[in-house]
Parts: sequence; C-alpha cells; structure tokens
Amino acid sequence: MLSWLIALPRATKRLVTLSADLVALPLMMLIAFALHLDQLFIPDARMSTVIGLSTVVTLYVFGRFGLYRAVIRFVGYQALLSIALGVTVSTLAFTTFGFLLQADVPRPVPLIYFFLTIVAVGGGRFFIRAILNQEQHAGKERVIIYGAGFGGLQLATALVNGAEYQPVALVDDDKRKQGTVLQGPRVYNPRRIGRLVEETAAAKVLLAISRLTVKDRKRIVDYLAQFPVSVQTIPSYTDVISGQASIAEIRDIEVEDLLGRDSIAPDPGLLPATIAGKSVLVTGAGGSIGSELCRQILAQRPTRLILFEQSEFALYQIEQELGPWAAGVQIVPVLGTVQDSGHVRQVIARFGVDTLFHAAAYKHVPLVEHNVLPAVRNNIFGTERVARAALDCEVGNFILISTDKAVRPTNFMGATKRFAELILQGLAAQEGCRTCFSMVRFGNVLDSSGSVVPLFKGQIRRGGPVTVTHPEVNRYFMTIPEAVQLVLQAAAMGRGGDVFVLDMGEPVKIADLALTMIRLMGKSVRDEANPDGDIEVQFTGLRPGEKLYEELLIGDNCIGTEHPMITRAMEHELSLADVDDGLSSLNDAVNASRPADVITILRGLVQEYSAAEELVDHLVSDAGTAPDNVRSLFPAS
Repeated sequence: MLSWLIALPRATKRLVTLSADLVALPLMMLIAFALHLDQLFIPDARMSTVIGLSTVVTLYVFGRFGLYRAVIRFVGYQALLSIALGVTVSTLAFTTFGFLLQADVPRPVPLIYFFLTIVAVGGGRFFIRAILNQEQHAGKERVIIYGAGFGGLQLATALVNGAEYQPVALVDDDKRKQGTVLQGPRVYNPRRIGRLVEETAAAKVLLAISRLTVKDRKRIVDYLAQFPVSVQTIPSYTDVISGQASIAEIRDIEVEDLLGRDSIAPDPGLLPATIAGKSVLVTGAGGSIGSELCRQILAQRPTRLILFEQSEFALYQIEQELGPWAAGVQIVPVLGTVQDSGHVRQVIARFGVDTLFHAAAYKHVPLVEHNVLPAVRNNIFGTERVARAALDCEVGNFILISTDKAVRPTNFMGATKRFAELILQGLAAQEGCRTCFSMVRFGNVLDSSGSVVPLFKGQIRRGGPVTVTHPEVNRYFMTIPEAVQLVLQAAAMGRGGDVFVLDMGEPVKIADLALTMIRLMGKSVRDEANPDGDIEVQFTGLRPGEKLYEELLIGDNCIGTEHPMITRAMEHELSLADVDDGLSSLNDAVNASRPADVITILRGLVQEYSAAEELVDHLVSDAGTAPDNVRSLFPAS
C-alpha cells in the first residue's frame, strides 16, 4: 500500500493531500461544536455556509503558504510553522464569517477548532512522514555519529533524508550537548558507545568533526578500536565549502589520517622561489613523488613544466591530469630515460630549463637487491648523466629526491642513492660550478607505489593474512603532499652540495600499523586471544637488505634552516676525482656484467655500506659471469 502511494505522480499526491484537508477542516469545526456543546452537532444552512466558506479560505491560504508543494516525507519545522499560520488565518476566517452571517458561534468553539486543526493537519502530516520514513529506513544501515556540532547535525539531516544510512544515536565529548535530541537521535556520552552498539545493532561509526587534529583523531579511533564497528568520516570543511564534496559523502578513515601530521603553512617566500616564472623539468614525472611534484609546481605558475618519464602510460596519465589546470603554463610531455645523456641534454637545452627535480629512480628494495646492474645504470649513471647535462646547460637549481635508506645503507638501493648524493656533492664542489646542486632526504611516503599501506589494504580485502617482516620493525612516514611541499621549500635554501633532511616525526611500528588498518577496515584481529577473528598478522622475517630501524642522518652533525621542519646535514663528501674514478670502475664492472665487483666497488665508495653476503643479480650466475645470450643484454655504453 505504501509503495503504491509513494509511486504516485507528484500532482496526484498533492490532490490526495488537498482532499484529506477538505474532509478534515469541516470535520474539525463540527467536532469543536460537539465538544463545546457536549452533544452531536448538526449545522443548519447558515452554519454550513460558514463552515464551507471557512474551508475554502483555509485551503487557499494553505496553498499560498506552500503546504501542497511540500514533500510529506521531508516535512519539517518550517512546514509546522506554515500550518500554524494557516490554521490561525482559518480560525479568524471561521470567526469572521460567523459574525458576518450572524451564525451562532460560541466563543470557545474557534479556540477549540484551532487546536484540533493543528493536531489534525500538522500531526497528520508528521504521522504520515514517520510511517514513510519507517518504511524507508527498513533497509538502511544503522550508524552512530561521533560529533554533535554543526557537522554532525548536517550529516544527520542528510542521512535521515538519504537512502543508505540511518543514524540511531549521536555521541559527543561536550557535556552540554549530551542528552539533547538532534534530528531524531539523542546525543550520548562517548563512553556509552559499547552499549549503544549492542542496543541499536549499529555496525559503523561516522566521525563528523572536520576540524580534528591528527592527535585527537587518532585518540578517537584508538578508543573505537575496542568495539566491533568500522569507522568512517565526513569530508573536510574545505572540500565541502569549495564544492568538491558534500557533507554526506562518507569516506573510509585512511591510515594517512592517523600517521600524517597537522599541516604547517608553507613559507610564502620559499615555495615559489625556484619555480614561479621559470622553466622546470621533473624526471620520473609519472611516479608517486614525481607526479605530486608536478601538481604542486604547476600551482606555483612556472612558464613551462617538462614532464620527463620513461613509462608511456604514466606520462599519459599525468599529462591528462595536469592539462585542465595548466592555464597559461606550457606542459611538455617527454618520453625518455635518464640513462640517455644525449637526449636529456637536448631536452634541457631545447626548453631552457632553470630548475630540475630529479625523482627518477629504482626504489623498491627487494627488487633492486636482485637487479643490481639495472639499478646502477638508473640510480647512479642516470643521476650522473642528468647532473652533468644540467651543469653543462647551466641549469640554475638541481634537486635530487633522496631517501633515508641512503643513511648507513644495508641494501643496494640505499647504497646507490648515497653514491648519487656523493656525485652531486663532488660536482657542486668544483670551482666555477654555476648549478646549485642539493639533495632532499626523507623516509617512507604513504600510499606511494610499493608502500606498505596499499599492500596491507589488498591483503585485508582478500581476507589476510597481513604479512609483517618483524614485530619490532619501524619506519618513518609522511604524506606525499607534505613531503613534496617541503622539497620545494628546501630547493630554495640550497647553497650548493646541501643534503637537506625533512622532519619525519616519530617512527611507527609496522606491526601496530597493520593492526590499526585491520580495525579501520571493520575487521577483527585473529590471534591467541581472539582465535575467531577475521585477519591474522604473520611475521615473515626481515628481507635481504632490510633494517629494523631507519635513520635520517649519518652522524649527529646537522644545523637548522629557516624552516622548522628542514635541517641541513653536514656529512663527509668525496672529491670529484674520487667520484670519477668510482664511476669508471663501476662502468667497467657493469659492462662486464659482474655484479659482485659492482658491490665491492660500491662498498669502497660508500663507507657506511654493509651489503648482504649473498647478493646476486637475477640475470647473472653465481660465478659472476653471464651466459652468452644474457651477456648481450648489457652492451657497452
């Protein structure tokens, strides 16, 4: 019956509502007389005329007040106010027509009629609304809203009128709000969430406090972790106000929300210094860091942005993304590899590059451990060739994206990045160097390709297990936008040969991160205490070249900069002659396909490098020589 009524055309529904009022209004007048006289009242011709005229006037007034345009399912307090005004006019019309037509209308009757009509017309509409909403809520997911401020009220209103969620309670830390009723649900103390979950069968808690600090958000999520609920949140007020999202666009709480930090406003003098009005080139433009560099560089309005990338698909993606936002900035997509020095040099000269951000690198530790020769070609020779091309073309600023794994490296990838730093420092130290070389070193960035965060997400969605190498392993984490913003500011502070280190905050235990992500995705941890849990965490042992703890500085000698989250490391360097000798030796070993020799040479160049004993390139035999058909893959350069 209700489904049939809901499916009626809007015009038919209005006619049904008007017909109901046409019956209810005269009936309320008759009941008012009956209650006053304490007996059944049958009107005479004159009173019937009064009732008829009053009804017509009331229906007209209701129409003017928009009561027949209102959708009953969404009727609210504004409609109730319109009903009260309409009934007031109706009561005055009833009294006036009675006086003009000299009908016998006792004084209490209009007052009784007023209250009866408010109940019949207003109460009837709210009663129908309740039935319709009850029908609508039958299939909706029950949720608890955390936060009873403006965001919580807006969210509750949107969800009540939506089709997906039904708010059954709100909770708030503010004691002044506890016990009040907002849009139907009552506001409770957060300490009652456990009982509310049991009583209401809610399976989800929605955070409706947009201006939470990272610390407070983590505190709330940690508290909610003890309950069998998943946790989601509303968009930020910035996104809502800008029109990029609506208050009802619920999203999962990402681990970034808990591991990130409260943002620090960038220095307006540093951010655009090496970018605004300049020709800027980014190598590895399609990667995780490179693509974010391109986004933030574009916002600083360079004259030209050259996207240098070896992956055709990645280059296509970033070009398509940036295109609509270019607005006067020339976007130049260039396919190429940093190992091709002639091509790199041609690109730099052709487009008059002023600033170059070198983000192209092989960075996945386990892959690089067993692909030694390609890693040397890309991370070492690629960096050296791009740097020399920049030097020859008198590029103003060259910024290398480095890594915390370059500090006392225990893996081959870290060693290649450390030697890349030494190459730039050697070039920067030569007399008459017109290019300002600098390096920016930071730890893991969240959600980058190969990051542990997307890996854990995939494992949890597949039902587990979540694999962690060691119970005590920890890492520094930073969001990609925050890291890139600091890189751009560090670029403006370079004097030549600088190694800048970003403040990564406190290290995070990977095991704790895995447990947090399992709970955030609405799952329980399976362990000895909870053998029936959803997801198990398995420890697989440290991988080749993996550290328990990452470091950002080789020594303790560092000085501050004008930015509170950027320091300048003062570490040992190699002379350009030593760098060139090392490059020559590496080149001979790579061309001869001798990875064991490559490792030995690199250990001598990077003093802190302690390589794994058994590190063999996949394409080379244990004896250090390659079959003829494999050796041909490594032509002399």
